[in-house]
Amino acid sequence: MADVVKDSNGNALADGDAVAVIKDLKVKGGSTLKRGTVFKNIRLTQDVREIEVRDGRSTLVLKTEFLKKA
Repeated sequence: MADVVKDSNGNALADGDAVAVIKDLKVKGGSTLKRGTVFKNIRLTQDVREIEVRDGRSTLVLKTEFLKKA
């Protein structure tokens, strides 16, 4: 049985879903992701607590505890 990736509210996430950030997050490199920022077309990783998102040209790895399904 495969582990299910869940957001902060317990909703299951899948590849291609959209998620929103639930609190301001500092990103390595000095920038900040503001609460409410939406990322579309997420990718799941091997770790059930993390997902990958594209932010312009870069790829970010975010913890699911700071995200909710949009």
